[in-house]
Amino acid sequence: MRQFSKLEQRLLNEFQQGMPLTPNPYADIAKQLGIYETTVLETLRRLQTEGVVSRVGAVFRPNRIGVSTLAAISVPQSKLEESAAIINAFDEVNHNYEREHQYNLWFVVVAADEDRLQEVLSEIEASCGYAVLDLPLLNEFFIDLGFDLKWT
Repeated sequence: MRQFSKLEQRLLNEFQQGMPLTPNPYADIAKQLGIYETTVLETLRRLQTEGVVSRVGAVFRPNRIGVSTLAAISVPQSKLEESAAIINAFDEVNHNYEREHQYNLWFVVVAADEDRLQEVLSEIEASCGYAVLDLPLLNEFFIDLGFDLKWT
């Protein structure tokens, strides 16, 4: 199992939430940690390259900036990775994941407006060859996605 440095542990645990909304957020993080901004950036890039972190950036409440939807497709297991790669190629796709369900590939699409959102869903459907189930947000619930990582 990979051992994380003290810096990696602090970056992964302390900055899951509250990303500074300033012109130089990584410099602000570096200042809080007492290190150089380049060290923060290099460490985060390495964690992304290694697959420890998939994305670094702000997360906004749904439909506050642009529009979004949860979508799903039912894909044969043999076509799952190929379909996920096609979906991931769209800039508007936030993330996707496999589920044990008839609809086994789920993803979030964020676009500037409803027209572009529907266009992306249609393009994904045409590119993958499977019908896309569009599940727009009806009721909003706040789920804290921060994880208190325990280091042994």
